[in-house]
Amino acid sequence: MSSAFARVRLSLILAASLMGAALAGPAAGQAFPSKPIEFVAHTSPGGGTDLFARSITDMLAKEKIFSQPFVIGNRTGGSGSVAFNYIKSKRGDPHFVLTVATGTFMSAQARTDLGFKMEDFTPLALFAQDPQAIAVRTESKYKSFKELVEAAKKAPDTITAAIASATGTGRIALYLIERETGARFKYVSFKSGGDAVLAVLGGHVDITPENMSEMLPLVEGKKMRVLAVTGERRFKQAPDVPTLKEQGLNIIAATGRGFAMPGGVPKDAAAAMEKALKRVHDSAAYKEYSYKNMFEDKWLGSAEFTQYLIKGRDDMGAFLKHIGLLK
Repeated sequence: MSSAFARVRLSLILAASLMGAALAGPAAGQAFPSKPIEFVAHTSPGGGTDLFARSITDMLAKEKIFSQPFVIGNRTGGSGSVAFNYIKSKRGDPHFVLTVATGTFMSAQARTDLGFKMEDFTPLALFAQDPQAIAVRTESKYKSFKELVEAAKKAPDTITAAIASATGTGRIALYLIERETGARFKYVSFKSGGDAVLAVLGGHVDITPENMSEMLPLVEGKKMRVLAVTGERRFKQAPDVPTLKEQGLNIIAATGRGFAMPGGVPKDAAAAMEKALKRVHDSAAYKEYSYKNMFEDKWLGSAEFTQYLIKGRDDMGAFLKHIGLLK
């Protein structure tokens, strides 16, 4: 092979290599975000998780941290598994963010039959805890939590409870109440907490244990009555409603509100989104929103939130065994 031919051949190889690098470079090294970011909620529009996602993305947009817009994707069904599988399928792509309701998420993680692992997700941040509210419509014959429990003990499985998920925090709250009191409820599942609240409002179901944020306008409008809240303290906006602890039950049950990306996303993209979420969390707009929605503030960054979810997953076993989802 002549030296001239060898030089030409080497030049062609180098040119091809450079062209390949040029074609691969933008896809592998594009600055985040390079396309719209989809925030996924496992509930239908109007549910607590959906409302939280919409509120936080609105605040992110107003902060003008990213150049790309935000969209909301409602992936309902399977007690959250439809949304979780959707995020799992986007592995490595940071343009998808799961809106995490911790009770439903940790239940899915604990169920080995669903095939989820913590490695399928990249937890970003926990914003708050959203306590549940045991509520009835105003016309209900149950005027107090004590009356409700006594009726559910006297006639087990006759008082219907509207829940957003068979494994969500509302269902867990009633499981804990049943375990402590001997009461028994009959459960009816809906696509979201908002749907559950409307079922109670319409008189189709007796009670709901879903989030106060999903029924607040109806409570303020005297359309629904809250009998007890499941947080650590009374709501400032509803100072007359006692906690379960005040009524003799050592029960705390709240939906953790947070976010996670798919597993395997670039670390710099996850860090950028975590930083953006922290900026929103510390903003005056979020503080006002948190107060109006009766959240208990609880910020955890990515590493701490991951450990929080792992512990919660491990603690979920007894409940899942109780309802027959784990042997």
